[in-house]
Amino acid sequence: MSDEAPRQAPAGRGFSVSYKGKTLLSAIDPIAQAERLAQTAPVLERTLYLCPSPLYGYGLEALLARASPESAVLCVEADQRLLALSMQAMAELLEANAPVLGLVGSADPALVCGYVRKTWGSRRFRRVEPIRLSGGWRLFPGLYDALADALRRDFASDWGNAMTLTKLGRRYILNAVRNLAFLPKAMALQALHFGNAPILVLGAGPSLDALLDQADFFSSPAGVRSFKIICVDTALPALKERNIKPDLAVALESQHWNVKDFLGLGDWEVPIAMDLSALPATRETLGGKIAFFATLWTELRLFRRLSAAGLLPEVFPPLGSVGLTAVTAALRLSSGPVIISGLDFSYTLDSFHARSAPSHSEGLRRQTRLRSRFNGEAAFQAGTVSGVSKSGGQVRTNPALKLYRDLFEQTFAGESRILDITGPGLSLGVPTVSLEEARRILQSGASPKKSRPEEPQKPSAAAVEAFIRRERDALIALRDMMTGIIPGDAAVLETLLDEADYLWSHFPDCAGAGGRRPSGRDISFLKRVRAEIDPLIRSFDMALAELLSLNDG
Repeated sequence: MSDEAPRQAPAGRGFSVSYKGKTLLSAIDPIAQAERLAQTAPVLERTLYLCPSPLYGYGLEALLARASPESAVLCVEADQRLLALSMQAMAELLEANAPVLGLVGSADPALVCGYVRKTWGSRRFRRVEPIRLSGGWRLFPGLYDALADALRRDFASDWGNAMTLTKLGRRYILNAVRNLAFLPKAMALQALHFGNAPILVLGAGPSLDALLDQADFFSSPAGVRSFKIICVDTALPALKERNIKPDLAVALESQHWNVKDFLGLGDWEVPIAMDLSALPATRETLGGKIAFFATLWTELRLFRRLSAAGLLPEVFPPLGSVGLTAVTAALRLSSGPVIISGLDFSYTLDSFHARSAPSHSEGLRRQTRLRSRFNGEAAFQAGTVSGVSKSGGQVRTNPALKLYRDLFEQTFAGESRILDITGPGLSLGVPTVSLEEARRILQSGASPKKSRPEEPQKPSAAAVEAFIRRERDALIALRDMMTGIIPGDAAVLETLLDEADYLWSHFPDCAGAGGRRPSGRDISFLKRVRAEIDPLIRSFDMALAELLSLNDG
């Protein structure tokens, strides 16, 4: 049966196909049947119609005729023999309707999601609508259903990022500008490279307590720990409480909320890797060295200019979660195994974070005879659902945490070096190990064969100063043109607006538009841009003053 080829036979109109014991197209009138099915598809704006196993492409023209102008049809074939049939039969149809119609010969979610992004861009579609125009989908129903779910999650993540950009985009750029001043003083992230040492990545979820309570887990007869620890910033108080010093803390938060993660830790010499868009005050919270990375929250010409000037720190994917970012750092900084604990993406009725984490300590402080530290309102708020943990117990989660869990699996499921310590958190889609097995792997240590990569050269204070002055002068020129101080020129104005895209990339009508913006003749748009300019000029001035002060020091 493995060498069986699809059997084609003439039908009333078109051809019928039989394959692997199934009739995939009608022997009477497959074209009419497919067209009737196409007429049942909902006509909605910005929809990606997912057509599994299109075979001859019957019904696709009828579907395309009904679809809205910003919708598209993606055909997917998981069987290579049927794919060859479709590529031959649909060649002219695909060419005539490109790029609105596409065909992918795989049901791998990562490959298909990548194809959609490359062909139609991010945030083109709002929804996925499966449309089954042939019986070929019955050969791999689970694969095609999983693919539709993966596309929905990918779209949800994209649109979630757009909403985050609308809410926080202004804060991201203001922080990034301020942090430019510290680039000459910061160390390169690769200076921390741990060779092939095992890495323990610690989140701040409730499951972290079970690990931290094992004091001997972090000790060794020689007094030197055989593995490295990378933790999220929220886990720092819990580690300090147990006298466990991490080798690196990771900070991502752009707002002031996470400053409390560092209270009382100012003299702790722990290196911190922070996002270029993180809160500038984060630089002063620990006594260790600072390293920057850059999560490019959207496409900006500013990033291209930073890269061209040699000032852009090491780029990380914009995952939105400090836990996922810490795992990314671990994979970058060591070629050894990466063990995870405390990335739960769930909580219990009485525990949202590990003991001594800021939220746990806050609950204890607020507890009185009349007020419990248990936050039932948060545990049962709208959208929260029950889930099953890695160990089979019941936990609670919410849409945001579930989205990060799904993103973790999508990002790291193919990485064979990652192992998760079993416990009360949601399954991350990677293999799990017991506490004892994790101890054995971590305490195996690293072999001395691997050498550190060459450390990149630090940016000079002069280069950073020159960059800040150029950006500041461009903003002043844009402001002067908009206020009539210098003569207006439509072409120059459009160019300045494009170059200063960080002024408007977070606008609601721009955040989900893939870098597109209203015309420079749109007065409402120009008024909004004008309101953004002065705060950015002040931020560049503050960055310049701090840079000169640090350089003098």
